[in-house]
Amino acid sequence: MSDESSSTSPAPGTGISRRRVLAASVVTGVGAATASTTSAAADTGGDAAANLPGPWQNGKLQVSENSRYLQHQNGTPFFWTADTAWLLHKLNRQELPRYFGNRQDKQFNVVLLQVIPASPDFVNYYGDKAFIGGNVRKPNPPYWKHVTAMLDEAARHGIYLGMDAVWRQFVKGGYLTAEDATWYGQWLAARYKSYPNIVWLNGGDAMGTEKTEVWQNLATAIRAEDPDHLMTFHPNGRFSSSTWFNNESWLDFNMFQSGHGNYDQIYSRLGPSNVGVDLATNWKAEDNWMYVQADYGYYPAKPTLDGEPSYEHIHQGIYDFNLPFWNDADVRRYAYWSVFGGSCGHTYGNGGVMPMHVETDPPVNGYDVAELWYETMDDPGAGQLRHLQDLMLSRPYFKRIPDPTVIDGNPGHQHDRVLTTRGEDYLFAYIHTGRAFSLKLGHISGDQVTAWWYDPRTGKASSIGKITNIGTHTFDPPGKIKDGNDWVLVLDDSSKGFGKPGESAYKN
Repeated sequence: MSDESSSTSPAPGTGISRRRVLAASVVTGVGAATASTTSAAADTGGDAAANLPGPWQNGKLQVSENSRYLQHQNGTPFFWTADTAWLLHKLNRQELPRYFGNRQDKQFNVVLLQVIPASPDFVNYYGDKAFIGGNVRKPNPPYWKHVTAMLDEAARHGIYLGMDAVWRQFVKGGYLTAEDATWYGQWLAARYKSYPNIVWLNGGDAMGTEKTEVWQNLATAIRAEDPDHLMTFHPNGRFSSSTWFNNESWLDFNMFQSGHGNYDQIYSRLGPSNVGVDLATNWKAEDNWMYVQADYGYYPAKPTLDGEPSYEHIHQGIYDFNLPFWNDADVRRYAYWSVFGGSCGHTYGNGGVMPMHVETDPPVNGYDVAELWYETMDDPGAGQLRHLQDLMLSRPYFKRIPDPTVIDGNPGHQHDRVLTTRGEDYLFAYIHTGRAFSLKLGHISGDQVTAWWYDPRTGKASSIGKITNIGTHTFDPPGKIKDGNDWVLVLDDSSKGFGKPGESAYKN
C-alpha cells in the first residue's frame, strides 16, 4: 500500500491512529471537530482539472438526441462504468492515487461517493466532521478540503465523481431540513461547479415519498447554481427514480437499484401487504432488465441504469451470512442483462471497497468481509466490466435498441433467459448459462451476417463464420450448460467490415 506509515499515524494529541478515531466516532458519536467557524470557500481547483486529459475534453456530458444514452458535447458516447466507493473519505491523501489508479486501469469512468454519509458523527481519515457543531450552514473546511482532494485525484485519473450530496439517514434523522437543503445545495454546487468531472446524485438509498421536500429543494438548488452537470436520484432498493421524479426537469437520467437479494429472498417478502408500487417493483427480484423495461415506458424518455445491483463479495441478501457471496459471474449477469435491456451503462460494487474496509475497522466488516479494500479491489468482477464497455463501444452506439422479438420461442426463465439488443447492422445476444438458443434472422441489414462468440470474462472474440441472414438459426455456446458459462453472440452485417467485437470504435 502507498504510505503504510501514514495510515496508522497518531491523531494530534491523542496517541491513537486517526483511523481509530474514525472507527470510534461512527460507533460512539465522538469525533474530532475543528474549532474554526468559517465556511469553506468556493473551490477553484476545477479550472486546473478542466485542462487535464480526460473524457471531458470531448465536452460536457449530456443526454443523447434519442434520450436513451449519455454522450459528450462533441457526440462521443459515454458508457457509464462506475465503481462504488461510498466511504472513500476513510483513505488518506497518499492512498487516493492507488485507488483511482487501479480503477483507471480497469476502465472505470465514474466513482460513486457519499459526500455526506449517513451519520452526523462520521469523520474522515483525518478526524474531521462535515459540519461544525452539526450545523449544515457551517461547513468544516478541513473536511471539505479532503472532498476536494478526492475530486482532484479523480480528475488526474480521468474519472468522474458521482457526488451523492447527502445520504438518506442524515435526512431522515432531521439533520438536514427542507430550508437547509436549499442553502446546502447552493453552497455545494457553487463550491464544485467549475470541476468538469462531476455527476450529481440526489437521494441516497432514499424513497422519494419520504422527506420529499428536502430532496426537491436540494435538487432545485443544485440545478439553479450548476446547470452544466448531469443529475440523477439514487433510490431505495428495488425502486427507480422514475417512480417519483421522471417528470422533474432536474432529473437528467434515471437510476434504479435492483438491490442485493436473490429470487427466493425477494419473493418471500411478497404478500397481502405488498400493494401499489411495492408489488410492481418487488416481483422483479434479480431480473434487473425489468427495471429498464419499466423505465422505457415513461414519458418523457430518459436514459436509465442500475446504480446498485448485487455487489461482488457481498452475501446474497447482504446480511444473511449463511448464504454465498455474489461473485464475478453474478456481476456479469447483472451488467449484461441491464445493458442489453437498454440501459446506458452499469455500476459495480464490492464488499471490501464500497465501505472502504481499512486496518482500524473491525477485522471483519459489517458485510462479513475480512479482506481490506486494497485486497478486494482486484476481485475478478472488477476487471471484467471493461469488456462490456469495450463491446458496446465497438459498434454504432446510439441506434441500439433492446429487441426481444428476435428470439425464436421462449426466451427462458431467470438465469436461463436470453437478452438481445441490436442496431441497424449488428446484434448482441447474452446467455448466462451456456445453453443453446435460436434467433430469427433478418432483423439487421445484410445478405450475410458474420457471427462471433464474445467471452465476457476475457473480452476475446472467436469467429463462428458467415451465415445467410434469413430464417431461424440455433446457436450453441462453447462449454457445458451451467450458471456462469456466459457468452455473447455477436452478429454483424458482413458488408460493414466491422472489426472484432470489443475493438473499440470510440475512445471513451
